[in-house]
Amino acid sequence: MFDMFQLPFMVQAFTAAVITGILLSYLGVHVVGRGIVFVDLALGQISSLGVAFGAFIGSGHTYIPLIFTLAGALLMSFINIRDKRLKQEAIIGILYAFASALTVLFISKTPHGDSDIQEVLFGSILSVSWEEISTIGIVFGIIALMHLVFFRKFFALTESFENGENHLVGIFNIWNFLFYMSIGLAIVFAVKVNGVIPVFSFLIIPAVSAILISKNKIIVIVIACIISALSSFFGLNFSFHYDFPAGSSIVTVLGIVFVLASLFNILKSQVSKKNKKQLGGV
Repeated sequence: MFDMFQLPFMVQAFTAAVITGILLSYLGVHVVGRGIVFVDLALGQISSLGVAFGAFIGSGHTYIPLIFTLAGALLMSFINIRDKRLKQEAIIGILYAFASALTVLFISKTPHGDSDIQEVLFGSILSVSWEEISTIGIVFGIIALMHLVFFRKFFALTESFENGENHLVGIFNIWNFLFYMSIGLAIVFAVKVNGVIPVFSFLIIPAVSAILISKNKIIVIVIACIISALSSFFGLNFSFHYDFPAGSSIVTVLGIVFVLASLFNILKSQVSKKNKKQLGGV
């Protein structure tokens, strides 16, 4: 099971997956709590649009995706829907569709269009270098430190969204702005290695699975991070032994974990109902 670590590129891939996956899983708890699951997919696609635009003009492969993603995160931080007929997800979904269309348009004009689209969607984690891992580690470390220091502030804001009090946030809120900036930075660096679909999966699946297992906020975060790390290990292991694409393998394992968490939640609910009936009969 651990023989994949005999190959340096698998060690690098696992390190990158764990670093990105754990922070994305934590941020995913906020994303799911706020009910903005499309945000990460939209920002990931905007980052990919930056990559495609950089390839189209032949320069700016590093800074253009960063500019695009941070601009998108800034825009989303100002979205505050007051019309009850509209939902924030609808606006974000439009941005996602628009960014996706533009990405395909730009990539279609590059020399290796089909392979570029595949890399945008599922990344190239098996070719990640230690230099890239170091950069990701520094950026993600800074983001993690900020969320650790201001843990209460970020969760207080997320809880206001959970309670339907997002109208009290106002047009501009510094903590909402910092949240979107941190998720934007995390996504732009994660997408470069993992691709859009694995990043979306790391953000949503561990958080949702953890919520199905526990109601305690701290335990949810811990479980989400553990799910992310274990799924990275087993996904890469599956890819290594059966010669499947790494990104798709990790997403598949995450999907299996979600199914297991759902079954656990159903079983827990049935046991709880049975115990209540027995207590009621007594």
